[in-house]
Amino acid sequence: MHTTQTPKVAVLGAGKIGSILLQAFLAHSVVSRDKVVATVHRGEKAASIASTLGIPVGTDNRQAAAEADVIFLCVKPQTVSDVLEEIAPLLNSSKLLISVAASVPTAYIEQKLPGKIPVVRAMPNTPSQVGYGMTAICGGAFATAAHVNAAERMFSTVGRTVVLDEKHMNAVTGLSASGPAFIYVVIESLSEAGVKVGLPRDVATLLATQTVLGSAKMVLDTGHHPALLKDGVTTPAGCTVDGLLELEDGGLRVTLIKAVVKATERAGQLLFS
Repeated sequence: MHTTQTPKVAVLGAGKIGSILLQAFLAHSVVSRDKVVATVHRGEKAASIASTLGIPVGTDNRQAAAEADVIFLCVKPQTVSDVLEEIAPLLNSSKLLISVAASVPTAYIEQKLPGKIPVVRAMPNTPSQVGYGMTAICGGAFATAAHVNAAERMFSTVGRTVVLDEKHMNAVTGLSASGPAFIYVVIESLSEAGVKVGLPRDVATLLATQTVLGSAKMVLDTGHHPALLKDGVTTPAGCTVDGLLELEDGGLRVTLIKAVVKATERAGQLLFS
């Protein structure tokens, strides 16, 4: 990979997560508009995204990969093999391939590429769009610490990052990549509860959302275990403990655990389904 401050970047697959990353990277000047290209499968969608982002967007993965120093593979797991077959002849050890395709191991990618191509696997989530993303990163067999650090620097502009052993990546997919959907259900439920007890819907949604945001920030900023912070809210014979008993009776804790476990299991099956 070139050591320039502004490498040429190609985003192959500017779908949901690809577009989110593109918007975030452009907004935070991770890449410059004159050094980034993207691809999508359909030409009509390419024109729409190009107009929105102000960058060249096409349908030719080969051309995009040929000109790039860093290539983001943002396609669906089932499409990875076909895209790699397209771009493989254009890759060499001076380029960096960053895959955000869920459930696709670096070894699977490497065996479809010629020579020792550095591959980094990343699992971001959708809050990256607003700068509060969570991305787990691991390096493949030919990725150096510098390659991993380069990926980490890029993703750190859209939230927090963690470097993990690849064996944990499916669990990351089940927890932090799928997790926003679970939290939206929690927020929606709290908001509905507010309406149930007489609050206007917009106020209930604001109260629920800010409460979730503030509670998360308390955990991050204090470093305290969530159970300790929970105890700090729960006064003896107060109303909070009654609410907590209802949560336990309804199985919220176990249900959330099961949701992450099920999503993790599914992540391990995506490539071959």
